[in-house]
Amino acid sequence: MRHQIFRSLQAPIRQLGLTQPISSARTYSIFSKRALGSTTRVKALRAAPTFSILGALFGSSSNSTDKTEKMSFPDNRSEEQWRTVLNPEQFRILREKGTERPGTGEYDSHYPSKGVYNCAGCDAPLYTADHKFKSGCGWPAYFDSIPGAVKRNVDNTFGMKRTEIVCSNCGGHLGHVFEGEGFPTPTDERHCVNSISLRFSEDADTKPKSKA
Repeated sequence: MRHQIFRSLQAPIRQLGLTQPISSARTYSIFSKRALGSTTRVKALRAAPTFSILGALFGSSSNSTDKTEKMSFPDNRSEEQWRTVLNPEQFRILREKGTERPGTGEYDSHYPSKGVYNCAGCDAPLYTADHKFKSGCGWPAYFDSIPGAVKRNVDNTFGMKRTEIVCSNCGGHLGHVFEGEGFPTPTDERHCVNSISLRFSEDADTKPKSKA
Protein backbone atom coordinates (compact mmCIF):
# COMPACT_ATOMS: atom_id res chain seq x y z
CA MET A 1 0.00 0.00 0.00
CA ARG A 2 2.77 2.44 0.92
CA HIS A 3 4.67 1.71 -2.29
CA GLN A 4 1.47 2.26 -4.25
CA ILE A 5 1.04 5.71 -2.67
CA PHE A 6 4.67 6.57 -3.34
CA ARG A 7 4.36 5.58 -6.99
CA SER A 8 1.25 7.76 -7.31
CA LEU A 9 3.34 10.71 -6.11
CA GLN A 10 6.20 10.03 -8.53
CA ALA A 11 4.10 10.17 -11.70
CA PRO A 12 2.73 13.73 -11.34
CA ILE A 13 6.16 14.96 -10.17
CA ARG A 14 7.73 13.58 -13.38
CA GLN A 15 4.96 15.24 -15.40
CA LEU A 16 5.98 18.58 -13.96
CA GLY A 17 9.60 17.97 -14.92
CA LEU A 18 10.73 17.86 -11.31
CA THR A 19 13.24 15.08 -11.73
CA GLN A 20 15.85 16.42 -9.30
CA PRO A 21 15.48 16.32 -5.49
CA ILE A 22 14.08 19.52 -4.04
CA SER A 23 15.83 20.85 -0.98
CA SER A 24 13.87 21.64 2.15
CA ALA A 25 14.66 22.54 5.72
CA ARG A 26 12.43 19.80 7.06
CA THR A 27 11.41 16.33 5.92
CA TYR A 28 8.02 14.82 6.69
CA SER A 29 6.89 11.22 6.45
CA ILE A 30 3.28 10.74 5.39
CA PHE A 31 3.31 7.12 6.40
CA SER A 32 4.76 6.05 9.74
CA LYS A 33 7.78 6.14 11.98
CA ARG A 34 9.10 3.08 10.23
CA ALA A 35 9.20 5.02 6.97
CA LEU A 36 11.46 7.67 8.48
CA GLY A 37 15.05 6.99 7.49
CA SER A 38 14.02 4.97 4.43
CA THR A 39 13.76 6.02 0.80
CA THR A 40 9.97 6.20 1.13
CA ARG A 41 9.85 9.86 2.11
CA VAL A 42 7.98 12.91 0.97
CA LYS A 43 9.57 16.29 1.50
CA ALA A 44 7.68 19.40 2.53
CA LEU A 45 8.22 21.10 -0.79
CA ARG A 46 8.66 24.82 -1.15
CA ALA A 47 7.96 25.01 -4.87
CA ALA A 48 4.36 26.07 -5.57
CA PRO A 49 3.74 23.61 -8.47
CA THR A 50 4.89 20.71 -6.33
CA PHE A 51 2.75 21.75 -3.39
CA SER A 52 -0.26 21.58 -5.69
CA ILE A 53 0.44 17.84 -5.89
CA LEU A 54 0.35 17.54 -2.10
CA GLY A 55 -2.78 19.66 -2.02
CA ALA A 56 -4.44 17.32 -4.48
CA LEU A 57 -3.27 14.25 -2.60
CA PHE A 58 -4.28 15.33 0.88
CA GLY A 59 -7.26 17.43 -0.11
CA SER A 60 -10.46 15.73 -1.19
CA SER A 61 -11.75 15.10 -4.68
CA SER A 62 -15.10 16.06 -6.13
CA ASN A 63 -16.11 12.45 -5.51
CA SER A 64 -15.92 12.85 -1.74
CA THR A 65 -17.43 16.34 -2.02
CA ASP A 66 -20.49 14.86 -3.69
CA LYS A 67 -20.80 12.23 -0.96
CA THR A 68 -20.62 14.85 1.79
CA GLU A 69 -23.23 17.01 0.08
CA LYS A 70 -25.61 14.03 -0.02
CA MET A 71 -25.28 13.50 3.74
CA SER A 72 -27.52 15.29 6.20
CA PHE A 73 -26.07 17.08 9.21
CA PRO A 74 -27.69 18.67 12.27
CA ASP A 75 -26.00 21.98 11.45
CA ASN A 76 -27.13 22.51 7.87
CA ARG A 77 -26.17 26.12 7.28
CA SER A 78 -25.86 27.19 3.64
CA GLU A 79 -22.51 28.00 2.05
CA GLU A 80 -23.45 31.70 2.13
CA GLN A 81 -24.07 31.47 5.86
CA TRP A 82 -20.75 29.69 6.40
CA ARG A 83 -18.93 32.50 4.61
CA THR A 84 -20.18 34.95 7.22
CA VAL A 85 -18.73 32.98 10.16
CA LEU A 86 -15.54 31.50 8.67
CA ASN A 87 -12.47 33.35 7.47
CA PRO A 88 -11.34 32.62 3.87
CA GLU A 89 -8.78 29.98 4.88
CA GLN A 90 -11.25 28.20 7.18
CA PHE A 91 -13.85 28.21 4.39
CA ARG A 92 -11.33 26.83 1.87
CA ILE A 93 -10.52 23.87 4.08
CA LEU A 94 -13.75 23.19 6.00
CA ARG A 95 -16.22 23.81 3.18
CA GLU A 96 -14.10 23.38 0.01
CA LYS A 97 -12.02 20.46 1.35
CA GLY A 98 -8.60 22.03 0.96
CA THR A 99 -5.48 21.33 3.03
CA GLU A 100 -2.90 23.38 4.89
CA ARG A 101 0.85 23.13 4.24
CA PRO A 102 2.55 20.43 6.35
CA GLY A 103 4.30 21.63 9.48
CA THR A 104 2.55 25.01 9.50
CA GLY A 105 -0.58 24.26 11.52
CA GLU A 106 -1.15 25.71 14.98
CA TYR A 107 -1.78 22.28 16.53
CA ASP A 108 0.89 20.23 14.74
CA SER A 109 3.23 20.34 17.76
CA HIS A 110 0.51 21.01 20.32
CA TYR A 111 0.37 18.35 23.07
CA PRO A 112 -1.70 19.53 26.06
CA SER A 113 -2.28 17.28 29.06
CA LYS A 114 -6.04 17.81 28.88
CA GLY A 115 -8.65 19.56 26.78
CA VAL A 116 -10.79 19.07 23.69
CA TYR A 117 -10.30 19.87 20.01
CA ASN A 118 -13.58 21.20 18.64
CA CYS A 119 -14.71 21.79 15.07
CA ALA A 120 -13.65 25.30 14.05
CA GLY A 121 -16.93 25.67 12.16
CA CYS A 122 -19.64 24.57 14.56
CA ASP A 123 -17.68 24.06 17.82
CA ALA A 124 -18.71 20.40 18.12
CA PRO A 125 -16.18 18.35 20.17
CA LEU A 126 -14.12 16.02 17.96
CA TYR A 127 -10.95 14.84 19.73
CA THR A 128 -9.58 14.90 23.25
CA ALA A 129 -5.99 15.68 24.22
CA ASP A 130 -5.56 11.99 25.08
CA HIS A 131 -6.27 11.03 21.46
CA LYS A 132 -3.35 13.05 20.07
CA PHE A 133 0.03 11.48 19.33
CA LYS A 134 3.30 12.35 17.60
CA SER A 135 3.30 10.96 14.08
CA GLY A 136 5.86 13.19 12.34
CA CYS A 137 3.52 13.64 9.38
CA GLY A 138 3.32 17.45 9.53
CA TRP A 139 -0.34 17.61 10.57
CA PRO A 140 -2.07 17.03 13.93
CA ALA A 141 -2.58 13.28 14.39
CA TYR A 142 -5.14 11.45 16.53
CA PHE A 143 -5.57 7.70 16.95
CA ASP A 144 -9.31 7.98 17.62
CA SER A 145 -12.14 10.49 17.91
CA ILE A 146 -14.92 11.14 20.39
CA PRO A 147 -17.63 8.52 19.69
CA GLY A 148 -19.99 9.71 16.96
CA ALA A 149 -18.08 12.95 16.35
CA VAL A 150 -16.59 12.07 12.95
CA LYS A 151 -18.04 10.60 9.75
CA ARG A 152 -15.98 8.85 7.07
CA ASN A 153 -16.17 9.01 3.27
CA VAL A 154 -14.17 6.57 1.15
CA ASP A 155 -12.37 8.28 -1.74
CA ASN A 156 -10.81 6.03 -4.44
CA THR A 157 -9.23 8.73 -6.60
CA PHE A 158 -5.47 8.78 -7.45
CA GLY A 159 -5.60 4.97 -7.80
CA MET A 160 -5.67 4.35 -4.05
CA LYS A 161 -8.15 4.19 -1.24
CA ARG A 162 -8.30 7.21 1.03
CA THR A 163 -10.87 7.88 3.73
CA GLU A 164 -11.97 11.46 4.24
CA ILE A 165 -13.16 12.48 7.71
CA VAL A 166 -15.75 15.20 8.32
CA CYS A 167 -17.45 16.68 11.37
CA SER A 168 -20.64 14.69 11.96
CA ASN A 169 -22.43 17.82 13.18
CA CYS A 170 -21.81 20.20 10.26
CA GLY A 171 -19.99 18.17 7.57
CA GLY A 172 -16.87 20.32 7.77
CA HIS A 173 -13.80 18.73 6.18
CA LEU A 174 -11.19 17.67 8.75
CA GLY A 175 -8.67 15.62 6.77
CA HIS A 176 -8.14 11.89 6.21
CA VAL A 177 -7.75 8.76 8.29
CA PHE A 178 -5.06 6.16 7.54
CA GLU A 179 -4.89 2.63 8.90
CA GLY A 180 -2.27 -0.03 9.50
CA GLU A 181 0.81 2.20 9.55
CA GLY A 182 2.34 0.48 12.58
CA PHE A 183 2.05 3.25 15.15
CA PRO A 184 2.01 1.94 18.75
CA THR A 185 -1.48 3.25 19.46
CA PRO A 186 -4.66 1.43 20.56
CA THR A 187 -6.27 1.63 17.10
CA ASP A 188 -3.33 1.73 14.64
CA GLU A 189 -5.17 4.58 12.93
CA ARG A 190 -3.97 8.09 12.16
CA HIS A 191 -6.56 10.82 11.85
CA CYS A 192 -4.55 13.36 9.86
CA VAL A 193 -6.38 16.63 10.57
CA ASN A 194 -5.90 20.23 9.44
CA SER A 195 -5.23 22.58 12.36
CA ILE A 196 -7.46 25.15 10.66
CA SER A 197 -10.38 22.73 10.99
CA LEU A 198 -9.94 22.70 14.77
CA ARG A 199 -10.33 24.96 17.79
CA PHE A 200 -8.78 23.85 21.06
CA SER A 201 -10.47 24.35 24.42
CA GLU A 202 -9.03 23.51 27.82
CA ASP A 203 -12.58 22.75 28.90
CA ALA A 204 -12.83 18.94 28.95
CA ASP A 205 -16.55 18.96 28.06
CA THR A 206 -17.08 16.43 25.25
CA LYS A 207 -20.84 16.91 25.00
CA PRO A 208 -22.07 18.14 21.60
CA LYS A 209 -22.44 21.92 21.37
CA SER A 210 -25.79 23.43 20.44
CA LYS A 211 -26.21 24.81 16.93
CA ALA A 212 -25.05 28.43 16.55
